[in-house]
Amino acid sequence: MIWLGREDLLRAGALDWQAALDDVAEAVRLLRRGDAEMVAESVLPLGDDPRAKAYGLPARLGGRFAAAGIKWTVHRPAPPEDGEAITSTTLIEDLATARPLGMVEAALLTRVRTAAVSAHVLRALRPGLRRIALLGAGAQARAHLAMLRALFPDLERIAVWSRSGREVERLGPGITVHPGPEQAIANAEAVLMCSSAPQPFLGPEAATGGRLVLQIGFHEMSFAGIAAFDRVTCDLWGEFARTSAKSLFQMYRAGLFDPAQVAADLPAILCDGWRPAPGESVYFSSFGLNIFDIALAARLLRAASGQGIGTRLPG
Repeated sequence: MIWLGREDLLRAGALDWQAALDDVAEAVRLLRRGDAEMVAESVLPLGDDPRAKAYGLPARLGGRFAAAGIKWTVHRPAPPEDGEAITSTTLIEDLATARPLGMVEAALLTRVRTAAVSAHVLRALRPGLRRIALLGAGAQARAHLAMLRALFPDLERIAVWSRSGREVERLGPGITVHPGPEQAIANAEAVLMCSSAPQPFLGPEAATGGRLVLQIGFHEMSFAGIAAFDRVTCDLWGEFARTSAKSLFQMYRAGLFDPAQVAADLPAILCDGWRPAPGESVYFSSFGLNIFDIALAARLLRAASGQGIGTRLPG
């Protein structure tokens, strides 16, 4: 059994974007045919702020992953000094041998698998993408920017806005910074919302011009904004809709959204080829599925073991 920290994960190939895309696609196919499973997450509040929670997220996958595991993740309203707002660890067991493969520091993998899902959705629903807006400048936004630079070399414009403005300089070159979200999304064909905003900062103005908007962060989109889109999609609808603070699920619990209004989920997009009609605006709510965490962690643990990477833990 081995432990993989961040540097170990990087050496094992955590930023191999094509491998991450393949993991996500295969996990979705396994879920569709019943060879992958998730159970309801355990949620532990950590204070009065609704963003302060810890989550236990178990899942299993067959196929080439042949693994079961659980991710333990802690979300904070703001990063502590010299730390991250989100920290997590994933434990993986080999289904064939019933022996633990190891543990990984999972915050990086969470960002990579989330950005890989976004890449799949962008490629499927907005092919030929040239202009995109990135709202946020934290760790998740930086992972999405790395994904865009690696997988979308034909982008002509990456417009950026950050609520705090303090971390924009960490995003590096090749972006255009704007003073507000409305200016950043102007003329954007797609929008990536990657912030920890506790209150919405976008509304119906985002659902124009056949735009695709992916909500990756916390509560960035107003209920009226979601209702304005021609099509509402998500990675999956599950029991987590009863507890998640994501905008779409809050809207559902307020009695303002019927799950029957979901036009497509990620399996429909990736396995069935669902596509919106030309000119339709699309909202995609990215909750983040445990199967992706287990898939990436299992692949990297096996790769690391074969290459002698990581810290061997006593049995």
